Amino acid sequence: MFEKVLIANRGEIALRINRACKEMGISTVAIHSTADADAMHVRLADESVCVGPAPASQSYLNMPAIIAACEITGAEAIHPGYGFLSENARFAEIVKEHGLTFIGPEPEHIRLMGDKIAAKQAVKAVGIPTVPGSDGAVESDSEAEKLAEEIGYPVLIKATAGGGGRGMKVAQQKSELSLALSTARTEAKTAFGNDAVYMEKYLERPRHIEVQVLADKFGNVIHLGERDCSLQRRHQKVWEEAPSPALNSAQRQEIGAIVTTALAKLGYLGAGTIEFLFEEGRFYFIEMNTRVQVEHPVTEAITGIDIVREQLRIAAGSPLEIAQSDVVISGHAIECRINAENPFKFTPSPGQITQFHAPGGLGVRFDSALYDGYRIPPYYDSLAGKLIVHAKNRNECLLRLRRALDELVVGGIETTIPLFQELVRQPDILNGDYHIHWLEQFLARRNG
Repeated sequence: MFEKVLIANRGEIALRINRACKEMGISTVAIHSTADADAMHVRLADESVCVGPAPASQSYLNMPAIIAACEITGAEAIHPGYGFLSENARFAEIVKEHGLTFIGPEPEHIRLMGDKIAAKQAVKAVGIPTVPGSDGAVESDSEAEKLAEEIGYPVLIKATAGGGGRGMKVAQQKSELSLALSTARTEAKTAFGNDAVYMEKYLERPRHIEVQVLADKFGNVIHLGERDCSLQRRHQKVWEEAPSPALNSAQRQEIGAIVTTALAKLGYLGAGTIEFLFEEGRFYFIEMNTRVQVEHPVTEAITGIDIVREQLRIAAGSPLEIAQSDVVISGHAIECRINAENPFKFTPSPGQITQFHAPGGLGVRFDSALYDGYRIPPYYDSLAGKLIVHAKNRNECLLRLRRALDELVVGGIETTIPLFQELVRQPDILNGDYHIHWLEQFLARRNG
């Protein structure tokens, strides 16, 4: 096992990784920007190194400075968390070239799954169902028109190097296709430096279902059930729960078996998540995330398995301690992403925390780097914390979530707490009857 790990991230995920390391007897190194000198992950790590000024491009994305921090401190491995460099194949290669361990998949798998077209082709070849659409990039409007007629409107234009909803446009009919293509290409070029786009059938009311997997270097691959991430705004997840209210045990076993078999064929290593759209009993591959997910705690709650600990063990060369038969789904869990934003307009709200009280009690977890007096900087993602609740069934989980939301106090800034206090009382949410467009439709009616 590693003696010292550098955590190449910030905020709640840096704290989450720090906790796992400490419980395994591993020393930790925090990196930080000048804006994060007083951050909680810096306070709690054994050592810390400033890697640059506030902008992420000069600090948390500064590869030479991060490698130098390892050399200075003697860290043997780097855990990238999520975001920043976590899915940067070149960074993973550089880490290896310096004799260090990247706590994540092999660079070739990061690169493969980072290209949406290549990923779709690869998973299709190993038996994972995909959305009907183009086999590669769509080169011209005429090609797009022909394909759209074949698969049927509406269609979705997506950036091949995309993520986070950027470079995605819907064409409901032929007259909208040309504008959707040009807009998606422009957005993709601006966001990713690559204007290539592809086309898929646009599903009207799908659920967003993802399957958590773990794989070691000995060919063992297991899944930890699914998460339902259908409550989204602008393709950004807001509320996640496990297991999904939309799946039965047979469907869960079916998709789990498909995913684990496929990833064993690919020779995948580490933690990963295969994401699907699910409509009318059928699964359609969207993408694979080759890192720990923001929403991993709901899976930990229902399985009792520490996913970050398993990442560390796998990266250190140990075999999985858990067989598929050891994975038992127990109860229900829900996570709400508490962002430093206006709860209904979603404008950022950085600033100083004047009051802070985390909820507690049985089955309540609050993953956050907040503390009373902390100043949230304006330079990074607005995620301020994650409220996770777990109970023996979904109804009790919803009641516990309602109580925990009322107990959570974050003063001095705006947060999305009031949004969740409304959502947890909506009949569709209580009934588990929602889809990926539900939240935006709800917000349009509410703000309308």
